[in-house]
Amino acid sequence: MRKIILITACILSALALAARADDVTDTLQSAIEAYNDGDLQYAIEELDYAKQLMLSMKTDALSVYLPAAPEGWTMEPNTEIGATLGMMGGGVGAEADYTNGSDSFTVTIMADNPMIAAMGAMIANAAAMGMKVERIGRQKFAIEDGTVQGLINNRILVKAEGDDTDQLLSVLGTMDFKALSNFGQ
Repeated sequence: MRKIILITACILSALALAARADDVTDTLQSAIEAYNDGDLQYAIEELDYAKQLMLSMKTDALSVYLPAAPEGWTMEPNTEIGATLGMMGGGVGAEADYTNGSDSFTVTIMADNPMIAAMGAMIANAAAMGMKVERIGRQKFAIEDGTVQGLINNRILVKAEGDDTDQLLSVLGTMDFKALSNFGQ
């Protein structure tokens, strides 16, 4: 069932990306036309807009890797994560809040953000820093104060925050880290 949901999400994302690709192409063409007309300011604005469209496409593609809500839970994607990443140096991200009425947790995925390198050093030395370390498959996750975080392929941060560490580890265990490691390549 999870594979069917993942395949359906991928197909819907691909269709959305195809529609947006036309917007990107149109915007890039507009930038070229403005450049050829000598309107450098408008050309720059169009290039910035094309970049925003492509980052949005990349964010949508990253959202596919968020884990499905456990049975009895609901998942609500956070559409404002892009603004947060803009203040943190850029990159793309996907985030969702999961609730079951009385309990909740959040899963965040960030890729290609400059702060990830700093997090990588912390995760690599988590045990030396007094944090608990757990493995999910081949991935190492640092656990501290209701936060479980791991670095995938040295460029993608996966973080879960909530009160029940066992629940967080269980949900993260449903993610396809091998596929995630190839994101954007």
